[in-house]
Amino acid sequence: MRPTTSYTEMTIPSDVLASAAAAAARYAPSILNTQPWRWRVRADRLELFAEPRRHLTATDPDGRMLILSCGILLHHACVALAAQGWTARIVRTPSMSPTVPLAVLHGFEAATVTPATRQQEQAMRTRRTDRRPVSDQPIASPIIRAITASAPGAVGLQILTAEQVIELAAAVSRADAVQSQDPFARDELNCWTSRPTTDGVGLPPEVLPDRPPQTTVPGRGFGHRGTLPTGAGHDRAATYALLYGGGDDPAWWLQAGETLSASWLTATAMEVSVLPMSDVIAVPGTREALRRMLKPCDRPYLALRLGVADPVPGRPPRTPRLPTDQVVEVLAPGAFRDH
Repeated sequence: MRPTTSYTEMTIPSDVLASAAAAAARYAPSILNTQPWRWRVRADRLELFAEPRRHLTATDPDGRMLILSCGILLHHACVALAAQGWTARIVRTPSMSPTVPLAVLHGFEAATVTPATRQQEQAMRTRRTDRRPVSDQPIASPIIRAITASAPGAVGLQILTAEQVIELAAAVSRADAVQSQDPFARDELNCWTSRPTTDGVGLPPEVLPDRPPQTTVPGRGFGHRGTLPTGAGHDRAATYALLYGGGDDPAWWLQAGETLSASWLTATAMEVSVLPMSDVIAVPGTREALRRMLKPCDRPYLALRLGVADPVPGRPPRTPRLPTDQVVEVLAPGAFRDH
């Protein structure tokens, strides 16, 4: 992520790298808040690793959502660096191995901090995942265009037609039925959605709706209710989209996460709520149903609900986070060891 401003190559302070890594880990969303990542800070580079110990092996056996989550983290780190006046070159070597980095940030260059940079960083800090219905206010067309334009690379966003939204609803219902019949998937879901906030991972009751929302496209079935007031809204004014690209391997999944992060922060800055829907991707049959909505060579990575958040229930709380020293390993002398 490089601003269109002048820059000068310099040696980046290691505490800047550690600070950016910690900020990204503090704010980046991940599948069921598993935070399946690990940073290693060296004197001249920042290394991102997948963390297999927080891999959802029953519902995400291929690691698709694990890698995508790490892609979000990678983009968040670039946003955090840009807010401190730095850009980076990125070498991507996607791997599920805990000893091989998914990506390495290096070749740091000083750059001007622009208003757009500050806006993205503010959006990173204020973003939430809200599983409740959105308001009855539709998203204006220029805002939809701005959000889709924030994904101009090989991974893009396709806005769904009204007919495709009905197909998406049917696919989500089928995926929920399939996963509810899988005892391993049920146990895994319960494990990651029944944790106290002190665990630092997973989804506590405070961020889950207190009753099933009345929506056209059903939300994920957690098997139990949370304590977050749902409100009386619906999703009639919501816009649905598919995050897609031309391949279906770790390199594409990582890029999909980076693109999702860019689009999500753009949406947040415009006061648009984004809800990722990964369960419909986890089941091969329903993933294929989504693929048929795309061009023949494209593959779906996530379904997304976009909408103007309902202000009446208020903003949901933040999800808990692991302590910095559990996700950021500092090998560079002089860098801070906690944040």
